[in-house]
Amino acid sequence: VLAASILLWSFGQAFGWQEAKAAAIAAFVLFLIAIGFIMGRSSYGVILDLARTRVAVGDSAVGSISVSNTSTRPLLPAALELPVGSATAIFHLPRMKPQQVHEDLFTIPTARRAVIVVGPVRSVRADPLHLLRRQVMWTEPEDLFVHPRTVALAGSAAGFIRDLEGMPTTDLSSADVSFHALRDYVPGDDRRHIHWKTTARTNKLMVRQFEETRRAHLAISLSINTDEYESEQEFEMAISAAASIGRQAIREQRELDVLTQKGPLRCETGRNMLDDMTRIVGAPMRRTAVDLARTLADTVPNASVVFFVVGSNVTPAQLRSAAASVPPGVRSLAVRLQMGAAPTRANIADLTVLTLGDLADLAIVLRKAAA
Repeated sequence: VLAASILLWSFGQAFGWQEAKAAAIAAFVLFLIAIGFIMGRSSYGVILDLARTRVAVGDSAVGSISVSNTSTRPLLPAALELPVGSATAIFHLPRMKPQQVHEDLFTIPTARRAVIVVGPVRSVRADPLHLLRRQVMWTEPEDLFVHPRTVALAGSAAGFIRDLEGMPTTDLSSADVSFHALRDYVPGDDRRHIHWKTTARTNKLMVRQFEETRRAHLAISLSINTDEYESEQEFEMAISAAASIGRQAIREQRELDVLTQKGPLRCETGRNMLDDMTRIVGAPMRRTAVDLARTLADTVPNASVVFFVVGSNVTPAQLRSAAASVPPGVRSLAVRLQMGAAPTRANIADLTVLTLGDLADLAIVLRKAAA
């Protein structure tokens, strides 16, 4: 406005246009009036409170804004803006007496998995013509995590993970709980494992040999290559399926690794894993589920169970190639997402392929795998 006023005045002076000068004066007067509207100090005490900072898709996310007049004089009506993701909510404040408190409640839509930045709360003062605008920030922004929807795995579906604990393998060990046989003593063996009765009978040192006991260590390969999924809904269901399996493993205090084409996810706690699942962004890429399976085999060589979570565009030949990267003796399963498909189980060599058409059927297909 000020620049337009100066420009009009310059044209009026240069060409003798009285109308331009009059318009310049009018614009300048409006500018001065607008300054009067935005001047002054507002003394607010603002508290932004999110009832929960982590919710699942579809759950209600409720928050509140509490505003108090911390000055000793009344404050004129004003407006507060609250950025919520890419949108902005506006809250109108009434005329507030000293120490008066005004509170507004709000609900944030959670229809999609996302990390939503809420805030900062800012007060806005503007003139009636909206020529000038003044903003003051009152709070820091907060992150709202909308976690992927997960389903509880109970009964034999959860037991499929639990039953792996303590199963002996064909690998032999000098110290474990599953006794296998006796062998001749070799210098360096732990003397605590010498079997003295047999030693006395055979007149030579004999030591116990054990079968190495399997410790349940799950590895989940979650492909985020969107070319391998038929739709966005199918991709989101894959994330939810991987999150459900991982969450059950963490509940049972099993070792867990989750890997995508963009790297590993944090799995120290269920919250960390779900936070990282929320941040996942799928995209078309060159690296396929087969490449990811090979990376997983190198990254987590001590896994006892491997889950490949893939979309419906992944072919049986690709699944066979992915399974070929799994070391011998490791149980491998593929959870193949296909919207609307019936829950089924099939085998490709040593790979168990579970087809999932609805997230609610995840427990069913895992029970099929456990059967």
